[in-house]
Amino acid sequence: MRELQKSGRIGRIEIELHSKQDRTTGSITIPTSLDRVSTALIAASIESINRVGPCASRVLLEKIEDVREARRKVIIDRAKEILHKWTIEAMPSVDEVFKEVAETLKIAKVEKYGSEELSAGPEVDSAKEIFVVEGRADVINLMRCGMLNVIALEGAKVPEAIKKLCKEKEATAFLDGDRGGDLILKELLQVTDVKYIARAPRGKEVEELNCKEIFDGLEAKVPIGEVFRPKKEKPKTEVPKEVTEMIKGLEGTLEAVLLNEKLEQIERLPVSQLAEKLQQMEGVDTVIFDGIITQRIVDLASEKNIKNIIASRVSEAVKPSLNVQLTTFADVSEG
Repeated sequence: MRELQKSGRIGRIEIELHSKQDRTTGSITIPTSLDRVSTALIAASIESINRVGPCASRVLLEKIEDVREARRKVIIDRAKEILHKWTIEAMPSVDEVFKEVAETLKIAKVEKYGSEELSAGPEVDSAKEIFVVEGRADVINLMRCGMLNVIALEGAKVPEAIKKLCKEKEATAFLDGDRGGDLILKELLQVTDVKYIARAPRGKEVEELNCKEIFDGLEAKVPIGEVFRPKKEKPKTEVPKEVTEMIKGLEGTLEAVLLNEKLEQIERLPVSQLAEKLQQMEGVDTVIFDGIITQRIVDLASEKNIKNIIASRVSEAVKPSLNVQLTTFADVSEG
């Protein structure tokens, strides 16, 4: 016990005694930071004491209390009390709730803008940014989602008011995902300074989108310069005829072929065994397989000094390796 007290595992022992008619009773309180097993052993040991000095004695365990649990209960009870009081004080009255909800449900009315009387929200003039849509129904739908700086073309021909607004403000055209939207986009590109283009999902119209779809579509907007930017074709990788023949023979098989530096076949195996086999083998120069190039395959190839991997597809999560060339079947041409 003394050693435990010295190490701080047992705290100050408190003894309270009461004497009456040559009989002494009392209580012993022993604070401890020991685990439950050690604490139980200490309690059992103290209960076994049958003498104190020259006197016979009897020690009984009254209770073992986890002070941390007691404190935790006090904290929880106090937290409940605080939360209850806070809820009552912070809860608005019925009238306040009704008024707030009623204000939220008020939707601004569609206005007529300019001499051409285009359907528009009330903040087109005051906003630095505007959204150009195709028709009145689109304006109503965007306003329903809280966007009041929106104006409609209302026809295939671009109105003069919108040409002027696109010069003065940062304009985003939000168009339907159909052929009509494609035609209006071409017209906008020719006669306006619209800055960004957003589209509804293919086959859908802006007027039928929910608020989430509207915000997702606008978040995916692209600068006007990228709309018709021609995509650069990735240069084909020339490979020997025997490699292209192997690729044709592998397509649809879910198999892999391992080649040495002379492009001679070392082994053919299922793709499911490829990673394990690469760990075991040496002298592999090229791996061709009907599957997806993963980061694990690339890492193994780098460790084994494999120079080329040709497969159906490359996973988007793969980080390019400096010493391993990754090629897909589609990027291969016969040299």
